This record gives sequence, structure tokens and C-alpha cells, in this order.
Amino acid sequence: MNYDIKDLSLADAGLERILWADRDMPVLASIRERFERERPLEGVRIGACLHVTTETANLVRTLVAGGAEMYLCASNPLSTQDDTAAALVKHFGVPVFAIKGEDTETYYRHVDAIIDAKPQITMDDGADVVGRIHESRPDALETIIGGTEETTTGVIRLEAMAAQGALKYPIVAVNEAKTKHFFDNRYGTGQSTLDGIVRLTNRLLAGRTFVVSGYGWCGKGLAMRAKGMGCNVVVCEVDPTAALEAHMDGFRVMPRTEAAKIADIWVTVTGNLNVIDEPCYENMKDGAIIANSGHFNSEINIPWLEEHATEKLKLKPMVDEYTLADGRTIVLLAEGRLVNLSGAEGHPASVMDMSFANQALCAEYMLAHAEDLEPACYDVPEDIDSEIAKVKLATLGVEIDELTEEQFKYMNSWEMGTV
Repeated sequence: MNYDIKDLSLADAGLERILWADRDMPVLASIRERFERERPLEGVRIGACLHVTTETANLVRTLVAGGAEMYLCASNPLSTQDDTAAALVKHFGVPVFAIKGEDTETYYRHVDAIIDAKPQITMDDGADVVGRIHESRPDALETIIGGTEETTTGVIRLEAMAAQGALKYPIVAVNEAKTKHFFDNRYGTGQSTLDGIVRLTNRLLAGRTFVVSGYGWCGKGLAMRAKGMGCNVVVCEVDPTAALEAHMDGFRVMPRTEAAKIADIWVTVTGNLNVIDEPCYENMKDGAIIANSGHFNSEINIPWLEEHATEKLKLKPMVDEYTLADGRTIVLLAEGRLVNLSGAEGHPASVMDMSFANQALCAEYMLAHAEDLEPACYDVPEDIDSEIAKVKLATLGVEIDELTEEQFKYMNSWEMGTV
């Protein structure tokens, strides 16, 4: 079996952590049980570019249980858990190409290894596999029938491709499922981002000014959690509706150049470019900590820091201090990459349970319906989204009401008037 990981001897420790995460992923476990019986993915090759974590490992186990032939690489150089990668190779026979801290050349060599397997379904977190195929590996299109995309940044890229007529096969935007972005993006990102910051800095959050750039679902969750930890939260936005919502939620809203003057900790979650840039650096106070929880580190203009700093000091792994010409220091966490996955362990298993349930069921859906779908980005079918929510509630022991026959008829009629 062809694979490229750090150390196969880490496999047993990785297996223990995978099974620990599995305890908090009952929805995915229920899908895995059905997949083992029905084998809906029998013989299908799936090339996945995802964060190589314990939660992802349980998704891979589920797809393999359904009969899929899996190939996995990392979607971020710093998010790989080397023991998880080893466990997938040794205990589950999955070819994995991922090493924590791999350089850019190795990263794309690993992406190419996934493409070389000639997948029929791609599974992306950031659209790197799709982008690579369309830009330089069109040969792979011969076998691909469809794909899925996990994250906001990837969906943005794919929708741009579709709008320009460049996208060559259909992709389900798993990120847009309610059971994904309502929970994974909001509660997962909110908690795991703070977890990464605290692990790397060991700084008390209470009483500090915490700036959040972007008030989408990730930004909402992060602002909510930071407020809960006692932070004074400021939101920076370019969308007037999102900014108004942040204001009505009780947060201060201001331009980034003004926020820079008071930020103790600043986190970007926008999916955009150079959100923290030269005008921000010029206004930042001494000792400000900056981090990113969006998919790419381009949200922070790191080249500007590298060019203008008179000194760069590595305070500890993934904590770099830049000294500017006027003596002020700026501390960058995790090289500007996903601080929740680089500095901590990423989203808790209980929210990834729903996200990866969507991935598994959408792979099954794509196999069944790809011939009927044009090259475009599609939402997760509502029945899949709803079923995942129902199963999650059942695993939590939560019961809800059902419409009576009278109520159902009333909600679906225009003839009954008012009650």
C-alpha cells in the first residue's frame, strides 16, 4: 500500500483517540452500521482532502464500511494529527498522505497522490483538489462523477468557478447544510478557536478586548464564546446586514483601523484576503495577538510583517513575535493558519458528527444522482439535512412535537382562512 505519513509506530495511540472521538459521534455511527449492511459505495474510489483528525478518521471508517476505496490527504499543512494518519494506514488500510508541518511542495505532492488514484468522487475542504484538477490535472476528469465540499472558503471558490462556466462536475456544498453551518461553524469554531488561542498563549481572556473580523456563522460563534469568557468583543464587517446583526447582538462594531487601536486579541474568520493589513498594523498597540480561523492564512498579510519587522522571535512553537521599527511587537499565532486545528484539536466530535454525517450521505447521494446533475454547486438535499437533525436529537434523548393532521392541512392550504 502506498502512503506517506510521519511514523507508523504512532498508530496504536491514534486508534485509541479515534475510538474516543467515535463515542461522541452517534449519528455517524448509525450511518456506518447501515453502510456495513447495504454497502452503497461498493467499489467507489473517493479522494478526500480533509483535515486529518480523529473525527475525519471516523468519517473515513464510515465510507470504507460502505464499500468505498478511500484515499486521504491533508487540507492544511498544520492540521494533521500524525497518530491519526498512522492509525488509518495500519488499522484501517487507508492510503494516507499527510504529515504535520509539511512544506508547500510536499502538500501538493500529497494532493497529486490523491488525484493519481483516479477518484470517482472528490471530497474537499477548501477546494484544493478540485482546483488542482481543473488547473493542471484535467486527466482526472475522465473518472470523476461528482464531489462534495466541506467549508465556506471552498464553496466560494466553487461557486465562482460555476458562475464562469469553469466547473466540470457537480459538487454538493456540504457546508451549506443547516446541520453543518448552524453547529459546526458556530459552536465548533467558537469553542475550538478559543481553545487554540489559550493553549498557545496561556493568556487569561476575561477583560481583554477581542476583535472578530467577519460575522458569518463562524464569527457569530466566536464572538458568542469570547463574550462568554469575559472578553470585550468588537466585530469588524463589510456587510451592512451582518454588521447590524452584530450590533443588535450587543457587540461593538467599528472599522478595522479603529479596532486595531484597542485589540488585545484579533481573529479573522472571513475567507477573504489581507483582512489584517498595513493600515491595521500601523494602529496596533504593543503586544497585540493576531490569529486566523478561516481556511487560508492569506486573511492576515504575513508578508508585510516579514518585510517590515526589524526582528522575529519564536517565543514557542507556533507563537512568533514580530518587532516593528518603532519598537511595538505583534504576536502571530500558528503562522496565520487555522489556529483551532494548528494550536488545538479542531472542532469537538459532537458537532463534526453532523458535518461528517452530511459528507457520508452526500457521497451516497452523489453516486446515485450524478448522472442527473449538471456541473454546478448544489445544496444538501433537505431530507438529508432534516434526517440528520432528527437522529441527532434522538441520540441526545430530546423529543419534539409533530404536526397534527389538522395542523398539517392548515399549513398546506390557502382555503381555510384564519383560525
